[in-house]
Amino acid sequence: MQPCNEEQGVDVLVIGAGIIGASCAYHCSALGRSVAVVEALSTYAAGSTGRSFASVRGQWADRLNIELSWRSIQRYRDFANDHGLDVGYRATGYLFLFPQREWQQHQAAVELQRSLGVPVEVLDVPAAQRLSSFDPAGIAGATWGPEDGQVDPHGATSAFLTLARRNDARAWFGAPVVEIAENTDASWSVLAGGRRFRAQHVVNAAGGWSGEVAALAGMDVPVGHSRRNVYATAAGSCTRPVPLTIDVATGVAVRSEGDRLLFYGSHRPDQADGYDIAVDLDWMQTVLETSVERFPYLADMPIDTRAAWAGTYDLCPDHTAIVGADPAHATWVNACGFSGHGVMQAPEVGRIVAEQVQLGRIESVDASSLSLSRFDRDGPLVPIGMVF
Repeated sequence: MQPCNEEQGVDVLVIGAGIIGASCAYHCSALGRSVAVVEALSTYAAGSTGRSFASVRGQWADRLNIELSWRSIQRYRDFANDHGLDVGYRATGYLFLFPQREWQQHQAAVELQRSLGVPVEVLDVPAAQRLSSFDPAGIAGATWGPEDGQVDPHGATSAFLTLARRNDARAWFGAPVVEIAENTDASWSVLAGGRRFRAQHVVNAAGGWSGEVAALAGMDVPVGHSRRNVYATAAGSCTRPVPLTIDVATGVAVRSEGDRLLFYGSHRPDQADGYDIAVDLDWMQTVLETSVERFPYLADMPIDTRAAWAGTYDLCPDHTAIVGADPAHATWVNACGFSGHGVMQAPEVGRIVAEQVQLGRIESVDASSLSLSRFDRDGPLVPIGMVF
């Protein structure tokens, strides 16, 4: 396609039509801003979003992640009533199994969760086993979030884009960004898919490609791809619902999906980062062996490798998102690096990004820990919440 020499002027150009970009587009348009969305892939939710495990939880160890996640869950829960669109929210629950060394610390986190309105129960081992079968060896206790659960990532992304379009936002697919330049008035000139845009604000919501997008504008945003695999048993092998059950000590987890059981583990330590959605069947054996120790019944279930899939996290070095204006460019707003939690927090992230655009700051929550400027500070980078 030949570049169009005429620039299309918009208030906000959102780069990326995954669930974060779609939510940002809707929330900015809801404030009366003119919005355009450009997506390099051929459709929405085609990157990390569409290959997500699509689980949502309010169980975190810090205030900000609790607020972003729990408010997002409530909005997913109420989406059909509020907007007439189905995002596939199901309260299937999250069960965390804690070893002794982490049990006391997490009980303190439960108090914080409850103080912020999150429904969470502290369970002894027998009570937890009534919800999900597991080997109790080494487990000190469990926590159960009955309103944690799942959403449909494609449906939720589509819903946000539909709402944005109702506010006259426009979206272009198959439109990779190839040029970005900052103008003297702090606006941005962007060439994407053969179209030129002049935007007062740019929202960088390109997922694992966000670092590459930022580099086109001469910025360093440390976000890239890191592959994650989800494996599955054969159809008909799972005869009862299994809530998402996470063994905190090992990072393995299981949950049912129809009449299959899905399972996954922590990421392969010798895996090179980069965009890769080929299923790692060699790593499956390691994950399976670890999973069977906690969930022995999995050993008797046939595996269906054709039902497995791989996706990528838009990974940040400290597994914590980057949200807010670039420290040196107030009209460039990052919304990336969610490290597996983008679907979980998309409704609230879109809202606070729109707040940043509208007010020039985020004031409804203290999001300072998500600022890109944290990478300029001395000392180690530490995730601000539980990382799973």
